[in-house]
Amino acid sequence: MQIQDIRQIAKQHGLKTSRQSKVELVRQIQSAEGNFNCFATAVNGICDQQSCLWREDCFAAAKKRLN
Repeated sequence: MQIQDIRQIAKQHGLKTSRQSKVELVRQIQSAEGNFNCFATAVNGICDQQSCLWREDCFAAAKKRLN
């Protein structure tokens, strides 16, 4: 998902979006929605949150964070 789309979702939740990385924004959105704020932590590609909106981006971001 593009950062512009993520910022729009964050604003819908009343979150400030300036100077926030993608990882920080998604985690704030997850918390605001009452979910685990675990974005980019699936370092082994393992996650039990099958219906998570961020799932594909999460795995890619977690892989980047390891490198």
